[in-house]
Amino acid sequence: MIDAQQTAITQDPSGTKLIVTREFNASLQQVWDAWTKTDLLDKWWAPKPWKAETKQLTFTEGGTWLYAMRGPKGECSWCKVDFKSIEEPNRFTATAYFCDEAGNVDPSFPPMHWDNNFSANGESMSLLTEITFEDEAALNKIVGMGFKEGFTMGLNNLDDLLAGMQNA
Repeated sequence: MIDAQQTAITQDPSGTKLIVTREFNASLQQVWDAWTKTDLLDKWWAPKPWKAETKQLTFTEGGTWLYAMRGPKGECSWCKVDFKSIEEPNRFTATAYFCDEAGNVDPSFPPMHWDNNFSANGESMSLLTEITFEDEAALNKIVGMGFKEGFTMGLNNLDDLLAGMQNA
């Protein structure tokens, strides 16, 4: 059995892309569902003690996910994800933005272009996510906000959720 606890986040030499890899001891369908269904997404997406709260999710090409990340002291950060392409259950691309509760994009934060790839690997699965930014300054701004640490924590939450699903 593989060690599903390792998240690797590296920066492409271009300076405009983050590459995230992670293995999970779960089926491809379970991980796909965890990334695409509201009831599962809200359980793992935010780094603890924050919580994700979906306001609206339409997981279709051209659809949107609008959600809040709520902190333990009442903090709230809104995000919007616009889905571009979907190849169920192996890949989807999307652009993510910081926004307000109505989904109006906050131009002071850079957009993030996500390419998520899911592949079966025997009884486990592999995740490869590439997040592209307009320039190196945009990437550095998001990394400086704690993206690597926060996303790693979120993927650890996903691993815990999947383990619970295996034991249920």
